[in-house]
Amino acid sequence: MRTKELLAAIATGLWRWDNASGRVTLDGEAARLLGLPAKPVELSEAAVRSRFHPVDFAEINGVVQLAVSEETVAEARLRIVDERGRVLRIVRTRSRPRLVNGDFELVGTLQEVPEAHPGSSAAHTPVTGDWRRSREAFLLDAGRALAEARSTAEVLRVAAGLSMPGFMPDGLAVFGIEGDRISVIGHHGHEPGDERPFMDMPLATEYPAAEVIRTGRAIYLPTPEDYRRRYPRTWPLAAPFGRTSWAFLPLVNAGRTIGAWMAGFAQPVTFSPDERSVLTTVARMLAQALARAGVQESQQELSVGLQRSMMPTVQPDIPGMSVAARYVPTGGGLEVGGDWYDMIPLPSGRTALVIGDVQGHDVRAAGLMGQLRIALRAYASEGHHPDAVLSRASRFLAGINETGARGQGDPRFATCLYIEVDPATGLLDVARAGHPDPAVRLGDGTLLVRPTAGGLPLGIDPDTDYPTTRFVLEPGETMLVCTDGLIETGGHDLETGWARLRAIIEAYDGGADPEGLEKMADALVQAVHGPSSHYTTGPLVDRREDDIAVLLLYREGGSCGVGAGGRIVQPVRRAVLSVAQAEPERIAQARAQIRDVLHDWADPDQVDSAVLMVSEMVTNVLMHTDGDALLVAEISGERGARRIRVDVADGSDELPHRRSPGELASSGRGLMLLELLAGAWGVDPRGDGKSTWFELYEDAGDGGDGGPPPLDPGAPDASGPSVPEPAA
Repeated sequence: MRTKELLAAIATGLWRWDNASGRVTLDGEAARLLGLPAKPVELSEAAVRSRFHPVDFAEINGVVQLAVSEETVAEARLRIVDERGRVLRIVRTRSRPRLVNGDFELVGTLQEVPEAHPGSSAAHTPVTGDWRRSREAFLLDAGRALAEARSTAEVLRVAAGLSMPGFMPDGLAVFGIEGDRISVIGHHGHEPGDERPFMDMPLATEYPAAEVIRTGRAIYLPTPEDYRRRYPRTWPLAAPFGRTSWAFLPLVNAGRTIGAWMAGFAQPVTFSPDERSVLTTVARMLAQALARAGVQESQQELSVGLQRSMMPTVQPDIPGMSVAARYVPTGGGLEVGGDWYDMIPLPSGRTALVIGDVQGHDVRAAGLMGQLRIALRAYASEGHHPDAVLSRASRFLAGINETGARGQGDPRFATCLYIEVDPATGLLDVARAGHPDPAVRLGDGTLLVRPTAGGLPLGIDPDTDYPTTRFVLEPGETMLVCTDGLIETGGHDLETGWARLRAIIEAYDGGADPEGLEKMADALVQAVHGPSSHYTTGPLVDRREDDIAVLLLYREGGSCGVGAGGRIVQPVRRAVLSVAQAEPERIAQARAQIRDVLHDWADPDQVDSAVLMVSEMVTNVLMHTDGDALLVAEISGERGARRIRVDVADGSDELPHRRSPGELASSGRGLMLLELLAGAWGVDPRGDGKSTWFELYEDAGDGGDGGPPPLDPGAPDASGPSVPEPAA
């Protein structure tokens, strides 16, 4: 008690400002210094701010932020103003910011200063004209805050937090119009349910807000007697709130009244010309902010409805498989674009998965996407093979472009990936039109991009062929297909984008059941763009560089087995790639596949050796046989003691022969490399050709025994086809 008496004797009060909750606690002396009754009180942040000169508050805010970062005491002088904005006194505040759960609170003192010292913040502005300077600072701050609000709810929150100079409403309400009815669309300073009597009120009602909307003129009621005299029928609705003054102002945008704004005051307000000027300016800014937010929300509702109508509901109804999908539109304009996905039941009992991207991020792209999706569904439902489906779709889009060239719109192309899925065997037939390749998450979590043959994007050349690539989705594996927005967002190219996604997927520890697949889809999108409140069913909160469409297909039945003694048997990691005679450029893809398979191999030198040997073996097939090369790479065993076996099969029965190339020879070193680099290698004849293979052992990279000794392939030393140097 003696401490409080001592502080009061020296005109010093105590306060606590909780920035997280927006509440300020004052003792009796601090309340007196702020021009309030001299008793302990807890107020809102906005109510306390209204007692400070706006210029001084902006300055102390910077001082507090600096003190928070430097963990020092915040000290400043503040001018305390009355309801008319006149300076009552100058106080000095000393407080120490304290971080609490990521936010801060101020605990300190307020002490009256007899006069402003030169150079202090309180001496920056003379008392004369304080009201007008306070008003200008307040309106600038209010205009900035309302301009940044993007939704109706956010506009109303900003309006509720405005600290008007010298007078502060303790209750706000915004009324909107719908036909000949008005309703409260937002309020502050009231209890839940207080708005019910004012909901769905006829516009002809004898109520201030209704009259304001009908006439477009503001109404000021300085006393309860004024309210009761002018609106006796609706006074009983306002009386229970216990306020003493009211201002009702029209919300006018582009010459049209769109609603009304009510500000209620617990303290009497005379509504002087200056006060009316402030309220009128705030009402104009509030009307513009609400109109702008309404347009944005209407556009968003339109875009979400459009996308929902165009996007199918992907159901996990493929026997033995689970499917998850996401669509995230770009953040600009109407938030519609040309990305899409689809899931089509086929007459054969199989299912087609489609993903594509029409050029552009506008309404025309979305319209073309809808037409193209319907066309693809029609062609697929007729039972055409994947290549024929894309060929017909390309001719369809080329026809639309031809019409567009005659003045109906600019030509557009589209990329597309069409996959026919056989759920019984896991067989996938893939046709690709300029779209990113699919990727497969193996049973051990490794992500491998599956190179597939492809043609031009749809709509460019109506006679383009689309070759089909076939591979098997093994039990426990997940296929990922997506548009380039997921890969290339953030300045990434295809290589670095896939590397980023690989890190996300391989670090994901969720399950592979349908729920886990949904979580994986969320993790992919969130890792690229950050958390969002939804992807296809609600408002988007962050802006995006490009549309995103993602499809995940998981084949059930795969898991790590348990061997003898309870030892966990790791799943086999496998990559398969076919290299045709007419596609020598796919040798580079073969090298990339081997690097991807060995991405976590212990010895980088062994990785380089494997890449070199694969390049030699595949090149040898293309140069010395008339058939294609089939590459199969498998990793088995436990980490640290794994084995990789690589087989390159071809249709030729002629076995390779060892040669002794001269110093300047450009070929003939293939088998020598296998002998030098492989832990084991060989050539196995088959009924329809042969398979050249090698093995590497992970525990040989650090000086181990290298695993089994190199095998003699049994090939004769006579002259024969050699293994050439790697292709450039």
